Amino acid sequence: MKAIILAAGRGSRMKSMTAANPKCLVELHGKPLLEHQLSSLRGAGISEIAIVTGYRADMLRGRATHEFHNPRWAETNMVSSLAVAAEWLDEEACIVSYSDIFYEPLAVKSLMKCDADLAITFDPNWERLWTDRFGDPLLDAETFRKAESGVLLEIGQKPKKTLEVEGQYMGLLRFSPAGWAEMQSIRQGLPDAQRDQLDMTSALQAVLENGKVPIQTVPYDGTWGEIDSAEDLAVYQN
Repeated sequence: MKAIILAAGRGSRMKSMTAANPKCLVELHGKPLLEHQLSSLRGAGISEIAIVTGYRADMLRGRATHEFHNPRWAETNMVSSLAVAAEWLDEEACIVSYSDIFYEPLAVKSLMKCDADLAITFDPNWERLWTDRFGDPLLDAETFRKAESGVLLEIGQKPKKTLEVEGQYMGLLRFSPAGWAEMQSIRQGLPDAQRDQLDMTSALQAVLENGKVPIQTVPYDGTWGEIDSAEDLAVYQN
């Protein structure tokens, strides 16, 4: 199995920390976020890893076995960046990772064992982490509802109460070629402007609404985190 790390964006919410380098090179515990991801993917047994580059692509060269480049990184969103790696996604199952997160090899292994066409990891114990990050966990949380079977029912909306959040999506996914084909089909049916701005949670919700490919959720209760700001970095450093 191969893996793809989505590292095209600048991460403007990090302000001066990404003025000269991509967000994935921000350091946590003495090493860049990207190195945390690479280490966990390799620790799960994945040797072929591609990085999708965009902003300051020169700084990411040679860090993984392959590179795909999104030349329109400044005007497109994450799903468009993933689409530049379509030759891998069309070919075989791939793990896909955001580049502003960290996690253990166990999170990757749990996805590798899942045989669903589209699967995502989630944190069932999200509330404590979101409270540490935001004070009020609902400030930045998104809805996440699933069936008893683990099939996803809803994702990415603004919740009114914590009962609407049965976990938090982590930014770590698994696509089979059939799962990717479904997302591509949805993308290609959108007007150009909407296609460019399609984010991953909106794309996942669109897959749900289309009803052709179920999305399997995989619980993960190990160490992980998402870094969107300097304040987040301080939370994890401590």
